[in-house]
Amino acid sequence: MKTGTKAASSPEPEPEPEPESGPGSGLLPVADPRRARRAAFGLIKADGRAFTVVVLLNALAAAAGLVGPWLLGRIVDTVKRGGTVADVDRLAVTMLVCSLAQLLLSRYARYAGHRFGERTSARIREQFVDRVLALPASAAERGGTGDLTARGTNDIATVGTTLRDAGPEVSMAMVQVLFVLGAAFALDPILGGIGVVALLGIWFAARWYLRRAHPAYLAEGAADSALAEVLVTTAAGARTVEALGLQERRVAACVAAIERVRSAQHRTLFLRSVLFPAIDVSQVLPVVAVLMAGSALLEQKAVSLGTVVAMAMYFRQLSTPMDTVLLWMEQLQGSGASFARIEGVGLVARERRTDADAPTPADDRIEVRDVRYAYDGGGEDVLHGVDFSVRPGERIAVVGPSGAGKTTLGRLLAGVDEPRTGAVTVGGVPVATLAPDRLRRQIVLVTQEHHVFAGTVRDNLLLAAPAATDDELRQALAVVGAEWAAGLPDGLDTQVGADGHRIDGAQAQQLALARVVLADPHTLILDEATALLDPTTARHTERALAAVLEGRTVIAIAHRLHTAHDADRVAVMADGRLTELGTHDELVAHGGAYARLWSSWHGGS
Repeated sequence: MKTGTKAASSPEPEPEPEPESGPGSGLLPVADPRRARRAAFGLIKADGRAFTVVVLLNALAAAAGLVGPWLLGRIVDTVKRGGTVADVDRLAVTMLVCSLAQLLLSRYARYAGHRFGERTSARIREQFVDRVLALPASAAERGGTGDLTARGTNDIATVGTTLRDAGPEVSMAMVQVLFVLGAAFALDPILGGIGVVALLGIWFAARWYLRRAHPAYLAEGAADSALAEVLVTTAAGARTVEALGLQERRVAACVAAIERVRSAQHRTLFLRSVLFPAIDVSQVLPVVAVLMAGSALLEQKAVSLGTVVAMAMYFRQLSTPMDTVLLWMEQLQGSGASFARIEGVGLVARERRTDADAPTPADDRIEVRDVRYAYDGGGEDVLHGVDFSVRPGERIAVVGPSGAGKTTLGRLLAGVDEPRTGAVTVGGVPVATLAPDRLRRQIVLVTQEHHVFAGTVRDNLLLAAPAATDDELRQALAVVGAEWAAGLPDGLDTQVGADGHRIDGAQAQQLALARVVLADPHTLILDEATALLDPTTARHTERALAAVLEGRTVIAIAHRLHTAHDADRVAVMADGRLTELGTHDELVAHGGAYARLWSSWHGGS
């Protein structure tokens, strides 16, 4: 994902630092090598029978490939001692049969390996989706869309390619290398030992590369994520960029991100430019060493000419599987870093509990007790000792100036974030520990942000209630004032989203609110959820929702104070503290902060 070149003769650049991950870094973490290895073994175990078949076929193919050089040596010795043509023909036919067997076994080994790789790749994709869906919303927000997108596309594609192509090729090559070296030692231990010593150059070159490759590829992946994040946020905010004249600043940010990508790829390119020439030279040395030592031993009649020829063929035969291993080494390092990034998502994904093993609230009473909260778990608190309770069926409006902590409190009430200290519970159970299915039935947070999924209007609504009938879908749309839906070209079957019928922001928000009506939660948290609607439509929608949710708890984070006027109680926030709590009339009579807000808003109205 980086672009850049560097001559092999250039001085070695400084190693790229491994990307930070953890609290406050804003990046999703990366799994350490031990966890990544454990996860890889788990994937192999999940399809152990297929993996065993792949290994067995590779072993048989490698064994068949060993017969050829040995028989060639026997042919040389047979000719030297005056053997008959029939003897040579018999050995040649055996060589042919073994070569054909190796070809067929290798073909089926690759086929079995590709099937194993595809199934394992599918498991990784499914596991990644499950983990992303189990991510706390706060972790997904801190990680950024770009990082998640890069891990879910580039990294998974890299791992998939390795499993499909590199995995079978490398496993077959490794088995061949082991079998060839074993055959060489069995044929003549002295020449075999000389050839192995001559191979040490490859070991040193590979060791130099491997010590530097993993952090370099991790840095490359982090740079990819950063570039994706810049591009995604720039595209998403294109209208704002244009309206505020921020084009040059965004271009500069993109150029800087591209430069980091180029630099990271430059580093990995340098590593390859050192590794490959060293390997090419090192592969010739064993054959030369065996021939030189073999000629000396042949003069002393310590070995036969056929043995020297067979030994030279064995070490020459090593070049093909070793080339495969070393050429795929870059892919394996890149995929290893990608797999560590994929597994890193699991470090922050909440365990996806089910109703069967999750605690069950005793009732629907919400308790907020001495809650303090700081973003990323550190730094200065933005909520300071907030303490109150919400009775089942009560309507509470949370008001206050911008930055007072209203939205943060709403996220804690909805279980999106967890308090640093204190507790937010429903029926005595911490909200953040509820199983996802129960949490959706218990509490739903609706914000100004909304999303229209690609598909039909029906598809968008059924996300909240898969078993709902068309009449129930239309009723939910009517409840939130979405009369426009009845006039769509194909009704509920109208395609919406980027490639379908374009709906404006207010309509998209009404669609999101209709999903809430269908979800039918006990507690609804509205974080200025009707902000995109005009005042008349917003008031109509809020009253309609209130009528539908009769007997349910509603917590409205409001900037229009008529919402507070209609609420059972009003909670006033200022500087992260709950400063006032009471009915509208009580707070107006008290003459405090809320009375001043009401007087200012009501006078303006």
